[in-house]
Amino acid sequence: MNKAVDVVVGSPICRRGAFIIDKFLANQKEIQQNYPSSELVLATEESDFVKELEKRISFYELRGRVILFEVIKPDYVRHKVWHIACGREAIRQYVLFQTAAGYLLSLDADITYDPFIIEIMKKEIQGYDVAISGVAHSPRALPGGIVTTLSPVSCSLLARDTLEKIKIRCYEFRNGEMLDDGIILEMDLIRLRSKIKKGFFISNCHYKNESEAIGIDPRPLGLLLRITNSSLVRYGLTRVGIVVRRDISIRLQVLLYRFLGVIKRT
Repeated sequence: MNKAVDVVVGSPICRRGAFIIDKFLANQKEIQQNYPSSELVLATEESDFVKELEKRISFYELRGRVILFEVIKPDYVRHKVWHIACGREAIRQYVLFQTAAGYLLSLDADITYDPFIIEIMKKEIQGYDVAISGVAHSPRALPGGIVTTLSPVSCSLLARDTLEKIKIRCYEFRNGEMLDDGIILEMDLIRLRSKIKKGFFISNCHYKNESEAIGIDPRPLGLLLRITNSSLVRYGLTRVGIVVRRDISIRLQVLLYRFLGVIKRT
């Protein structure tokens, strides 16, 4: 075990989704310079991508490694989120069984983050089991519109003892609908009575392609988001989603934001 690593920064990645890999790794270099006792771990299922990623990590002089994982899923499923969930689960197991790190900082590889993210998130998690900072998304249902997502996988810090109690997974129903790994993880955290802190603690830019990005800055959570992201509401929506076999939470959020006229470009 590498006891010098305090925080593992983990992200699943595939060749097709690595369209800002250089921006992402340059950003990770800034993060490591500000917090040297961190390690970057990229998880891929593509064996022919491992060496290339290792070379890029070396090029940016990052402390990090690439882990190869296997996608284990039912025969009937087809959604790509299974691959992401399996990658995040491989990272969780890496933290627990190959490091003595106290935290996992779960990030997405198509987003760049405040270079001081670790210091900020470690401050926010004090007294909590998980700290989640919001990221921006542009749903297909809203061309030109932006909604914010407070997901425990896209930008979150999870304490080690919390990682020991969970498993990263997702649901896909035979009708093709699914509940992604972030939704199911949040349900599991709530069921475990984990202390979860949510907010917009850091600035970040979410890239739609190599050059287009939408960004958000730190801001108050606001009454609407406090209500819609409360544990009671989130748990209830997920349980209903399992019963009706579809993700109703994002649909309701988009409809609510559209009704209230709060969707705007930032």
